[in-house]
Amino acid sequence: MTRPVTIVTGGSRGIGAATCRRLAADGHDLAVGYVRDEAAAREVADAVRSAGARCVTVRADTSQEADVERLFDVAAEQLGPVTGLVNNAAVTGPLGRLADARTEDLRRVLDVNLLGALLACRRAARDFAAGGGGAVVNVSSAAATLGSPGDYVHYAASKAAIDALTVGLSKELGPDRIRVNAVAPGVIDTDMHAAMGDPGRAARMAGAVPLGRPGEAAEVAAAIAWLLSPDASYTTGTILRVAGGR
Repeated sequence: MTRPVTIVTGGSRGIGAATCRRLAADGHDLAVGYVRDEAAAREVADAVRSAGARCVTVRADTSQEADVERLFDVAAEQLGPVTGLVNNAAVTGPLGRLADARTEDLRRVLDVNLLGALLACRRAARDFAAGGGGAVVNVSSAAATLGSPGDYVHYAASKAAIDALTVGLSKELGPDRIRVNAVAPGVIDTDMHAAMGDPGRAARMAGAVPLGRPGEAAEVAAAIAWLLSPDASYTTGTILRVAGGR
């Protein structure tokens, strides 16, 4: 059987890196997209290859159309026809109230989180339809329904848009045998919290989670892997919440 070829954007750290490792163990060949940390991307690629999978790393800012096109082109040229996409690349900007947010931070969040996902989904729709089908998993957030007041309502709004994209595109692409789903992680223990200026945030928020702890990136990766797998062959338009009950 032909091995699936999957692109993971933002694949060098956190949920993206855990997803690459899980998919490699499940038999996927991988294109790891990353925006700046080449050493981290190489480390992920080494882990993927150690699991017996093929892997390429591609520096790509998903908010840039040319970068998205190059990511897909390199993946297809070096690994073969792409069959899966994990839209994971995202930024939050600094924590704080919307009234205090800088316009450049708002624009960057929307450019990466929404425009980037749209650009990648557009290319996947074209390629997967030509290839007879495929699967997309968008990484949303529990923030899309909680709103995240006082933290990052702009990020929450961008993820709510991802939910709408997932539902609408699943209906649009169903006749082309392309499944489109999303995962909505809650508080996950990754370095994203440090990047937004609050490294202890995940542990501090554990009390608000019914399961009493932050999640692990590998737990989200397991949900993504299922949505890409043949076991989810009749699942599309679904937003799978991985948030500890929150």
